[in-house]
Amino acid sequence: MQKKMKEFRGMSDEQLSLALKDTEKHLFQLRFQSATDRLETPSEIRKAKRDIARIKTLQREKELAKLEGLPVDQLGTRIAALAAKEAANVPGKRTAHRQGARLTRFYAAKGGTLPVAPPPPPAAPVPVAAAPAKPEVKTDAKKPDAKKADAKKPGAAKGSGK
Repeated sequence: MQKKMKEFRGMSDEQLSLALKDTEKHLFQLRFQSATDRLETPSEIRKAKRDIARIKTLQREKELAKLEGLPVDQLGTRIAALAAKEAANVPGKRTAHRQGARLTRFYAAKGGTLPVAPPPPPAAPVPVAAAPAKPEVKTDAKKPDAKKADAKKPGAAKGSGK
């Protein structure tokens, strides 16, 4: 275990992301083999999962170390940018919300004062030219058909044709 962590710690960010992709691909293949009953060593699945967790942990540690080195005002601008992305109705707003919440906690821990810069208001929708209104046409209530009224009588036989 210690050997793997030392090996992973010596890798760059790009190498870690490649190792993560390879390990996830290997885990997928192992799960597929397990489903088809061709897996010889079931412990390989557990090992792959642990390697994925180790790599993700190291990536998070590196991310936190980078954030630790940033000044408070740069954190504030990042939070404002994420809030603007969240306010704009674009794909990825859930991720922006999560990252913004994490950065806000980190920002407050570093001594920043909240609220940061307010997000800009969303852009007003462009009015679309309205189609001319159609005049309403009133229709009279339809009268029930005589055949349908006869069919509803309790004494009428169905399908007799009489």
